[in-house]
Amino acid sequence: MTDLEVQRAFDAPAAALWAAWTDSDAVRAWWGPQGFTCPVARMDVRVGGVSLVAMRTPDGVDLWNTWTYTAVVPGERLEFRLGFSDADGGSHDPQDLGFPAGIPREVPHVVTVRDGLMTVTERGYADDRTVQMSRMGLESSLDKLAAVLAS
Repeated sequence: MTDLEVQRAFDAPAAALWAAWTDSDAVRAWWGPQGFTCPVARMDVRVGGVSLVAMRTPDGVDLWNTWTYTAVVPGERLEFRLGFSDADGGSHDPQDLGFPAGIPREVPHVVTVRDGLMTVTERGYADDRTVQMSRMGLESSLDKLAAVLAS
């Protein structure tokens, strides 16, 4: 298995970076790569809680995920399993939804924030090609977050 880690500096306090992952309006403002929107972000950030988040592709297809929280240190650290789902939160195999092989059914995430710095780790990809695809999407999403925080 192969992991992805992205560390990004932002001109923002930890509270703003935390809100980017935990506040519904904040998530909708940046989640998804360039050209994508986030029409739904129903956040339930607590251990055992499940958030439902949708990315809308440029051609109008909604891609749904659940984020099931396994650890929450308010203002500092989130651990969750990103799962592929339908609009009702029902679990689906990512390949059945058109994603390439190499993406597991659940992708463990760890997000840490502190003033001016965010680290995102995604675990369990099958190969380096899949990691690079995920890196491109995450980096593009974080570019959107930087623009939102700067405005």
